[in-house]
Amino acid sequence: MTAQADLPYEIDQHEGAKPVKRWTRGVPIESGALRQLANVASMPFVHRWVAAMPDAHVGRGATIGSVIPTIGAVIPAAVGVDLGCGMIAVRTSLVAADLPDTLKTLRSEIEAAVPHGHSRGRDRGRWHDLPKPVSKAWASLADRHQVITDKHRAIAGANSYVHLGTLGGGNHFIEVCLDEAEKVWVMLHSGSRGVGNRIGSHFIRLAREEMKRWFIHLPDLDLAYLSEGSQHFDDYIEAVSWAQDFARQSRELMMGAVLEVLRRSDALPEFRHGDLAVNCHHNYVAREHHYGEDVFVTRKGAVRAGAGELGIIPGSMGARSYIVRGKGNPESFCSCSHGAGRVMSRTEAKRRFTVADHEAATAGIECRKDASVIDETPAAYKSIEAVMAAQADLVEVVHSLRQVLCVKG
Repeated sequence: MTAQADLPYEIDQHEGAKPVKRWTRGVPIESGALRQLANVASMPFVHRWVAAMPDAHVGRGATIGSVIPTIGAVIPAAVGVDLGCGMIAVRTSLVAADLPDTLKTLRSEIEAAVPHGHSRGRDRGRWHDLPKPVSKAWASLADRHQVITDKHRAIAGANSYVHLGTLGGGNHFIEVCLDEAEKVWVMLHSGSRGVGNRIGSHFIRLAREEMKRWFIHLPDLDLAYLSEGSQHFDDYIEAVSWAQDFARQSRELMMGAVLEVLRRSDALPEFRHGDLAVNCHHNYVAREHHYGEDVFVTRKGAVRAGAGELGIIPGSMGARSYIVRGKGNPESFCSCSHGAGRVMSRTEAKRRFTVADHEAATAGIECRKDASVIDETPAAYKSIEAVMAAQADLVEVVHSLRQVLCVKG
């Protein structure tokens, strides 16, 4: 592997593979993530090189925090199963002084307005009585969903409309934040929920079957791919595009619900919102043009950062988040990181940290401070400051946000 001090990134070159360009200077990266990047770069349809963002860490098949441009094929496991996962943020006219002294009631009201959590028992993370805005949004998605499920019945049984406008679990969150001017923002993170998971998992299985059918040997089974022109390729692109639209609308619905909670609150004055809003995917595939070729760009935990494009790079529960403007750097395929990136597994975080550690790390933030969120404690993530420094040539910071309230899925 070769590091070149005069470049803002490091270059890994492995025999028989395209280069890997890593914006990871000053940020730790696991050996397992480096192996995954090398494996992906060895795929014959990779265009030019693979780009790794500073938040890169081990994922399924492909590294989370990687940008994979391909011609003639797509790797479903690299796109993942939380299709269209991403962020939305809206600036309001409220300022810090408008917020009540305690935000506990506001957090409870947000938790009541947006279903969240994992699908267990009665599934508290779904709708049981569909609100009118959700019904209206589903009507715009239903016909395309029917076309997809008619072709692939394995997808039909997944939760779909009952998860539209719901948060989910894991690292998905809703936050109320303050920027450098003490303006109040609402920001949230979510994806395509149960139906996106079913779509992703279904096509990962089909891709594996294709590899067996054609006796194609891979360095990792999760690099199974669908070739353009093959039986399932067009169906996959159609289904993924739908799931990405589902995820985007879902974030808009949740944002509307949270803003309505703030609007109804007796503890807040009247306010305006929407003078600055960002809604961006960070787990998706898109057709784009790079270095003279039309390619499929898979951003697995990465945000598009074209020249002038706004994006969101969140920290952890106790760290700052950033609204950024892309610099359109072609070498990263116009991309930047999607967050701080985990520095350890969820299991390791639960083993290493206590509730007292988590309470200290989230002091001054209205959020859950119990054992069930230890895996999301700030110390389980990389330094967001180091991540931002490593990608200074990819984005510029427009706003710096610190959370004062956090709802975790």
